[in-house]
Amino acid sequence: MTNDTIFALSSGIGRAGVAVVRLSGTAVPEILTRMIGHVPEPRNARLARFKDPSSGETIDVGLALFFPGPASFTGDDCAELHCHGGPAVIAALLQALAMLPNTRPAEAGEFARRAFENGKLDLTEIEGLADLIEAETEAQRRQALRQTRGALGREAEGWRRSLLEASALIEAEIDFADEADVTVARQEVDAVVGGLKLELAAELAAAQAGERLRGGLIVVIAGPPNAGKSTLLNALARREVAIVSAIPGTTRDTIEVHLDLKGLPVTLIDTAGLRDSTDPVEAIGVARARARAGEADLVLWLSETTAAETPAFDSNVEIWPIRTKIDLGGVSVAAKTERLHLSAATGENLDLLIAKLTGFAADRTGGGEGGLITRERQRHAILAALAALEQAQIELLSKAPELLAEDLRRSIRALESLIGRIDVEDILGEIFGRFCIGK
Repeated sequence: MTNDTIFALSSGIGRAGVAVVRLSGTAVPEILTRMIGHVPEPRNARLARFKDPSSGETIDVGLALFFPGPASFTGDDCAELHCHGGPAVIAALLQALAMLPNTRPAEAGEFARRAFENGKLDLTEIEGLADLIEAETEAQRRQALRQTRGALGREAEGWRRSLLEASALIEAEIDFADEADVTVARQEVDAVVGGLKLELAAELAAAQAGERLRGGLIVVIAGPPNAGKSTLLNALARREVAIVSAIPGTTRDTIEVHLDLKGLPVTLIDTAGLRDSTDPVEAIGVARARARAGEADLVLWLSETTAAETPAFDSNVEIWPIRTKIDLGGVSVAAKTERLHLSAATGENLDLLIAKLTGFAADRTGGGEGGLITRERQRHAILAALAALEQAQIELLSKAPELLAEDLRRSIRALESLIGRIDVEDILGEIFGRFCIGK
């Protein structure tokens, strides 16, 4: 299958002014010759008439580009056919390509996987590319772009080279025990191990901000029935997302809205009112509300009175008590400024809540400049590398260079798995399967 020439629609599905069909594989020059009559000059767009090779009928007139390997995205010969974005045009062009020998439609993420297998991108860059496609806010875009440019991969490669040098010193001690200056070698290795431990620990400390920025902060709106939760959700979303009713128990399930707070991603979740209920459906909603609140980064606890106590959840989630419906009276001007008191119906003090939420999001995501680690897989790889280094530091005090050498090798292997050199076959399918067809 890796010898096949693959093709796919790389632009969005549906009507558009222009659609892009991408090809990659050894048969690309032959396909171009049969469909447009020639192979265009590399990396130059040329007006071409796309023909069905089997009938000679013109399908469309558009632009053709040729990217010879290895100087292409996948490392193989690639081409792009830019045609009009009508469904009939796209269908005819894809059907004509499918009829050619040794060609087939690409699987999800197959172009990116070929780029990885041909050494064009390491695994952290591939993950950054996936994040760039999924990015919804400016901060997410910037973080993903750093990854696609190899920020984490370059750091990991530098750490790996330092460990290889340290490992060479220990191997020399093992092979030439009578000649090697053991004391000097151990001092050099100790300096490398100590320095790398500090660097890896610093990246792990910043990992939470990077992962939160990638996935978005979770803010749950909770409280008793009729506290104004759905009204607040609609006000923050600036559209009618949830049904608002005076009848208690109207909201039965969680409702999610994605917000962009000055480039920072926040998922706002409206939940069922927390109360004891004999209604089995409402009881399920209440249980889900408690579960989502326990998993959140922040809970906005709404109530109509300042005396209402905030509940205890299963985790140490931060809770902001908020008094709602202040438009109905009963709150002094001084009290409105002391705590979070608002009216979602009129918008009073809503700007203050948004400002506080934006500050909270900035604090939890490192101001939108998260660390290099953005995924759980990456964090686990660096944790494994750090654990091996900690053990190596213990072995430095012993008389067993063989154990020290093995610890260094384990740390090197962890870093190699981070960038995709080894031990990643079991996760490649999951990573590339999340890509869209044509990427």
